[in-house]
Amino acid sequence: MNAPRKPGPPPDVSETEAPLVGNIKVTRQDWLDAALEALLAHGVEGVKVQLIGEKLQVSRSSFYWYFKSRQDLLDALLDHWQKTNTAALVAKAQAPATTITEAVGNVFRCVINPALFSTRLDFAIRDWARRAPRVREVLHASEAERLEALRAMFARFGYPDLEAVARARILYYMQIGYDDAQLNEPMEARSRLVSSYLLGFTGQEPLAEEVDALITYARDLESGRAPE
Repeated sequence: MNAPRKPGPPPDVSETEAPLVGNIKVTRQDWLDAALEALLAHGVEGVKVQLIGEKLQVSRSSFYWYFKSRQDLLDALLDHWQKTNTAALVAKAQAPATTITEAVGNVFRCVINPALFSTRLDFAIRDWARRAPRVREVLHASEAERLEALRAMFARFGYPDLEAVARARILYYMQIGYDDAQLNEPMEARSRLVSSYLLGFTGQEPLAEEVDALITYARDLESGRAPE
């Protein structure tokens, strides 16, 4: 007797299409969003298909329209992290800038804006990587990509090779340490240090307009306005 086949997606199902009719009530993105919430709230151990299905009020069979297995879902979470956090930081490091202080300011814009870079997700992935060698490999590869983008940013403005590497590491690991310390400083307190931070990270005095633009960006974020 043949084993029953798992339900699978019809040939024309895509991630961006509207929810399917019939017994399928949610989209692939709904499952991924709910899994992300579980990961952030409870760690990878909390990413359980049955619990997520109960939250979405659908059966387990709905899950198999979009994912082959729980591992497939976990792989999708890692892919999402790389396409959001890592991609955003790399893009900001590569963004056009006239001065190195403006370039570092672009990186600041990324790490303080949760719409671009989720600190909670970064730490959830790091926690997961402590007990999953494969995830640790993905984390190390992603961090190498981030550091290379920052190194190239400093090199673009004429810093010698070793100094570019060192300054990239100082900037990156300081930011990780700052987030991990959970200082919860109000944005106003952080803003007062912007000029000194830029000087410390680059060795160059920032232009007043660069500092003002960055402070305005931070204030817009804190007030709930979408910054430019």
